[in-house]
Amino acid sequence: MSDWLEATFAEQRPRAIAALTRVFRDLDTAEEAFADACLKALAVWPQDGAPRDPLAWLLATARNAGLDDLRKSRRRVAILSRHAEEFQPMPAETPDPDEMRDDVLRLLFICCHPELDRRDQIAIALRVVVGLSVDEIASGFLVKSKTMEQRITRAKKKIANNPVAFEAPSPAERQARLGEVSTMVYLMFSEGWSTSAGPQQIKLTLCREAIRLARLLVALFPAMGEQAALLALLLFQHARRRARIDEEGKLVALDDQNRDLWDRSNIAEATSLLQKAQRIGHRGVYIIQAAIAAAHACSASSKETNWALIESHYAALYALQPTPVIRLNQIAAQAKLYGPQYALQAMDPLSQELSNYRWFHAMRGGLLQEAGDHTAAISAFETVLALSPTTLECDVINEKIKISQKELEGL
Repeated sequence: MSDWLEATFAEQRPRAIAALTRVFRDLDTAEEAFADACLKALAVWPQDGAPRDPLAWLLATARNAGLDDLRKSRRRVAILSRHAEEFQPMPAETPDPDEMRDDVLRLLFICCHPELDRRDQIAIALRVVVGLSVDEIASGFLVKSKTMEQRITRAKKKIANNPVAFEAPSPAERQARLGEVSTMVYLMFSEGWSTSAGPQQIKLTLCREAIRLARLLVALFPAMGEQAALLALLLFQHARRRARIDEEGKLVALDDQNRDLWDRSNIAEATSLLQKAQRIGHRGVYIIQAAIAAAHACSASSKETNWALIESHYAALYALQPTPVIRLNQIAAQAKLYGPQYALQAMDPLSQELSNYRWFHAMRGGLLQEAGDHTAAISAFETVLALSPTTLECDVINEKIKISQKELEGL
């Protein structure tokens, strides 16, 4: 598949799947119909060119494909009989923006149905809305692909068997599911900001969609400090988008980024939102993460970064969410304060839990390299390469391996 087709399908997926789920009231049907539309686009677009409105074309094609599938499938007779009047062939016309405006947010609330436990909510949202593969989600959860596939299948069945699952949740239900939906928006942005695998390092359309949804949450819940903090966090991160990849297409580490390229309007808005969240007084995970991002954004250079403040923020975050990944980030800040040997010792207790987490091995390799143990550094970097990093991450890791190899040759 060509890069432009893959990028177009990824860009349109969240709104297309959300709209198709509203129409068919069935997640599997929506996904299958969208996949059929993408297959047809693969055959048509390279010859005829992309349509003026790719979303409208994909929706019309998917809706008609889904309708044909429903008519042929006995197992979905009940769906068709309940909603037959809605399933008429759809012309290739521009979708009604008012009708579609909140479809993705609505789908996230559906994925966060209280019948599902939190892990299943996250897994199904990443699969259905973001479009990650089962293997990618399993890697993020540090479980086997078969286990994750079974979990997602069970979650879909629970949603399908619930008679009100596909209706818009009431205000009380929205309030009850808000924390989970916020997590999904955060994970959507995270996947756009640093993709799980493949040639694309950043999917800006996914980042923008997450920011749009975060703005909707702020509008829906203006008195909730965590919603303002979530939007602040995303904007602080998004402000660095132009500095993350240099003119040669290489990934640039935070410490080496040209801060003149950071979007100061994003930073100013994020700072205002963080201050609002702090005034409201609720102290949660997004407020702390936004404060960490603010410490980076407000530093004139890497050398002037207040690492002691960042480390204390991570300690507070770990107290709320004692996960190995958060602990790893705290250790990264401690490495700036106390040196690589201290950090390497602190990482040892995490080695088993994070054995399949490529950032653990990348950080360990960097610290070993800094400490002068280039043989061990190369081994750590080779482990990163075995854990399916993105293309640009591979380039960075291979450069680090070359540096350590040159150091060893010079001994």
